[in-house]
Amino acid sequence: MNLKFDYNNMMTDAIGDKGVCSCVFEKEADSIAKAFKTVMDNRGKGWQEWCDLPFVNEDYLDEMISYCGEVGKKADSFVLFGIGGSALGPLSVATALLHLHHNELPKEKRKAPKLYVEDNVDPERMKALLDVIDLKTAYFNVVTKSGETSETLSQFLILYSLLKKELGKEEAKKHIIVTTTIGKGTLYNTAVKEGFKIYGVGAGVGGRFSVLCPVGLVPFAVLGLDIKAMLKGAAELSRVSAESDVRKNPALLSAFLQCEYMKKGCNISVLMPYADSLKYMADFYCQLWAESLGKAVDLDGKTVNAGQTPAKALGVTDQHSQVQLYTEGPFDKVVTFLAVENYRDKVVIADDKEPEMCDFLKGHTLNELINAERKATEFALKKAKRANFTVTLPEVNEETIGELLMYFMYETAFAGALLNIDAFNQPGVEEGKKATFAMLGRKGYEAKMEEINASPKKSEYTIG
Repeated sequence: MNLKFDYNNMMTDAIGDKGVCSCVFEKEADSIAKAFKTVMDNRGKGWQEWCDLPFVNEDYLDEMISYCGEVGKKADSFVLFGIGGSALGPLSVATALLHLHHNELPKEKRKAPKLYVEDNVDPERMKALLDVIDLKTAYFNVVTKSGETSETLSQFLILYSLLKKELGKEEAKKHIIVTTTIGKGTLYNTAVKEGFKIYGVGAGVGGRFSVLCPVGLVPFAVLGLDIKAMLKGAAELSRVSAESDVRKNPALLSAFLQCEYMKKGCNISVLMPYADSLKYMADFYCQLWAESLGKAVDLDGKTVNAGQTPAKALGVTDQHSQVQLYTEGPFDKVVTFLAVENYRDKVVIADDKEPEMCDFLKGHTLNELINAERKATEFALKKAKRANFTVTLPEVNEETIGELLMYFMYETAFAGALLNIDAFNQPGVEEGKKATFAMLGRKGYEAKMEEINASPKKSEYTIG
């Protein structure tokens, strides 16, 4: 395993009575063992098919690398249409592994198409996309597991119409890759009829757990990323997650500690990467943690309103905007830092005699500075008796990113088991989807529209 996990500042030894006593591992051994067994017994089954994603057939990967690699050579722009996990997973990984100004590089330096991840239906955003891409050299990945996602289907309808007008139907369909459930859904049926290239999402792979299936692997292969190394890292974390000893299983350990802090009233979980490349990992984590753990009832049908609100921050940027709250505000947060030992570049702070200022910085590197800032924030939180946890990547590459993604997914699964809730459904999201269908007049949703119309009307509580 490449990642390192430091939970010292979660324990009473470091932060006193605000922390968790090491004795709790023995005291709660039965609940830990039960949660571990629940997740392990269901690996590869039902909604835990994502556990098997690192072990996909090599021939399948080779075909994907070949086909998508050719698309990458032809495309000047690669546009992913998706929302939720269909967008946040690919965006977080691409940002981690590509040049931080990838789209702005000249083509000869990019060595891969420009990437646009479009996860909203703001009309101004669609118009802005059309202003910067050339349809003749743009390729599109339409991603929706259900094949029924209104936002993604609307984006597809707009672009496919424009592509046909620009290129003709036969050429237009070569510019589209569909990622969806095989044999099910509006998008799949359309893709078969139109002759689009299709990659399948497993029936038991939920959107927020789908980054290591074709939802993510297709765009990564188009961009020339090493998807085999990514899956190798994920497989290694999977191996470690099968360790029954909580002190040797980082995903089980951190899930347990987060749940212990929930009992203490810490209902906010902050993820704070100290690397711009990992900025969108916080967005990925926020969806995974919120949508999986925010549940009204537990598995026994008891109303629990479970969950912990995830929040994102970026070191060092948010030391100057949020850390004041973390150190002196309510005792309601656990902060997880993402640290990087070796950044991919080194920048020396100039040691010139002029100007005569900030001599303490001269000759050092930005690498030293950013890590000093992280350690200083850890110290400040520790001094204020605020719980914090650090995950360290030796460097950011495909293998370590694969480990990190799988760590987050197993941590979430273990937390769901510890809370005795279904971490894999999303009834609150589905209600909004159904209401949207009804408001747009989709057949079969007439009863839902009647329910909407019968709900209490807005009254005088309006200004303007």
